Amino acid sequence: MPLKVGLVGCGAIGAEIAKAIDTGVIDADLVAVCDHNPATAKALIESLQHKPVKSRLEDLVTLSDVVVEAASQKAVPAIARAVLVKGKKLMIMSVGALASPELFQEVKNLAKEHDSRVYIPSGAISGLDALKSASIGTIRKVSLTTTKNPSGLKGAPYILEKKIDLDALTGPTLIFEGSAAEAVKAFPANVNVAATLYLAAGGSDVRVVVVADPNIHVNRHEIVVEGDFGRISTRVENVPSPRNPRTSYLAALSAIATLRSIMEAVKIGT
Repeated sequence: MPLKVGLVGCGAIGAEIAKAIDTGVIDADLVAVCDHNPATAKALIESLQHKPVKSRLEDLVTLSDVVVEAASQKAVPAIARAVLVKGKKLMIMSVGALASPELFQEVKNLAKEHDSRVYIPSGAISGLDALKSASIGTIRKVSLTTTKNPSGLKGAPYILEKKIDLDALTGPTLIFEGSAAEAVKAFPANVNVAATLYLAAGGSDVRVVVVADPNIHVNRHEIVVEGDFGRISTRVENVPSPRNPRTSYLAALSAIATLRSIMEAVKIGT
């Protein structure tokens, strides 16, 4: 039988996932959706051929085999607890929330206690398989440099706090430098990939640099990892989501691929 999917968050990524299920790209049934904005959920439902119900989180969990969180970092704790205590599978898109060691440990404990599974897509970056393998040994350095058009950074807490005038930038400008934990709080809608790297590296420190460049029209992520295994260097240039410039389209595709892999008999990659 097709997998029953519940979607929490009907924004850019949530809409891409819903449409992939609706068009048969994913062999699953979207049974329920919920969003903090009822109008957003209603608009998504109306755009689909096979219409899920709009429900509360508790009812959505009951109806679903797997719940996809595509809401926000702030929403992750409540969603994770509601899903995992019921023994349901959970896919987390706002992985920045798991940069909190306490929350990550709680999520792991709940999943183990209730015989569930948590899936974290690779998102808008590449090289996670190699990084996970490398983390079995010793990693000495992990760095991430993210470069985006200023429009993709507008509204971020760090931008507002520092009163940075993004419209005044004329060339590449260093906006932020710090740890992964600091980065996901400063840019909760922009650098979830920093938290994904942090988790894949087994908790090794990840140094994050954020650059704003008005002349760039892609979301660029450059990763360098060094350790006993050697050196990894990757660079991905993602097209921004047509629905939200803060989000890379590849992040949505990664979520779709992860959902498909849940049902596949053969798993490729680490």
